[in-house]
Amino acid sequence: MNDPAHLRVSAEAEAAQFPPLLARAEHLAGSVLLGEHGRRRAGLGDNFWQYRPAQLGDSRRMIDHRRSARGDIEYVREREWQIAQSVMIWIDRGASMQFHSDDNLPTKGNRARLLGLALSILLVRGGERVGLTGTTLPPRRGNQQILRLAEYLATHDEADYAPPEHRAMIPSARAVFISDFLGPLDEVRLALSKAADRGVRGCMYQVLDPTEEAFPFKGRTIFESMGGTLSHETLKAGDLRDRYLERLAARKAELTELCALAGWQFSTHHTDHSAQAGLLWLYRAMGVSA
Repeated sequence: MNDPAHLRVSAEAEAAQFPPLLARAEHLAGSVLLGEHGRRRAGLGDNFWQYRPAQLGDSRRMIDHRRSARGDIEYVREREWQIAQSVMIWIDRGASMQFHSDDNLPTKGNRARLLGLALSILLVRGGERVGLTGTTLPPRRGNQQILRLAEYLATHDEADYAPPEHRAMIPSARAVFISDFLGPLDEVRLALSKAADRGVRGCMYQVLDPTEEAFPFKGRTIFESMGGTLSHETLKAGDLRDRYLERLAARKAELTELCALAGWQFSTHHTDHSAQAGLLWLYRAMGVSA
């Protein structure tokens, strides 16, 4: 619908979600932040990080003689890695992500946006550049970039399943894809192939509602897609459970294999689990895949 009044109402409704989302993401990021430099690693830079025992292959110039003089072991003074890296994030904004089975649970989309934005806050605080896949919002540093991300993530896509953006993959960067990954996988394969070709490493995080994992339905049930394009009625929903669970397991196995081939990590998060646990997995995955 192109009516200006309708568009304004829709835009204001979307914008109203933006400040609360940012506040929740800030709070979540603060709950898991392991100090300002939680992702530090040895490398180039000026800031002292740690002492470690000298190893075979270390240059004599690396030895810290003052620290080594305290005992019989020679120590190397390591400095903190200070080269900022680019992290590209894709959050599925498709209609399927608006599903939740209980009013006490967040929608998959709300949880995905919260995790993605909180992760972005942690990465930016660690000195990284964060942005979106594609050309909409290239990776940048700073709080202003977080505001841009929050504003973008407050919008939705009308399609049942929104494909990941695979354009403008930055060579040797990292990436995070967050989705239910229940739609067609062709675009996911393409995006991972593009990423692998450019040396992009990262992780895919599947967000599911607990009913999508358990399939508790019995008797007469009408299944409809969130976008309204698909509908299926059955009188014996319980008879579909085994086939559904087999297909879900096959989908997870395929996603795991795709990630393994691309050098990525894969895991699943359920919306009835804590957002903090989900963020911790993403945060650690970014550290491992660096």
